[in-house]
Amino acid sequence: MNTITLWRPVGPRELALIEAVGMKAFPPRLLEQPIFYPVTNEAYAIQIARDWNVPDSGSGFVTRFDVDKSFLDAYPVQTVGGREHSEYWIPAEDLDDFNAAIVGQIVVTHRFP
Repeated sequence: MNTITLWRPVGPRELALIEAVGMKAFPPRLLEQPIFYPVTNEAYAIQIARDWNVPDSGSGFVTRFDVDKSFLDAYPVQTVGGREHSEYWIPAEDLDDFNAAIVGQIVVTHRFP
């Protein structure tokens, strides 16, 4: 199986929900969150966790995980600023399928502060 490594910056509440399911899936989106956006590089995930999650919730975390490439092929990479700010836009209604395409476990690679 061919996989792509992705990262996801999360706050403490989202991390607790990920831990509650054994580090195997991301929680459903809230009504005001129609898109799940895993990012394509660790530096961008660090920037979001450190600069957005910490001020918002007091701490931020970077998660890393592998996804089956054949699933991601249906979603183009989006650039949302500089070229290093690239991410996938997964509609909330596709999150269960995204979670099923995760290979292995979600791991925390960085914690802030």
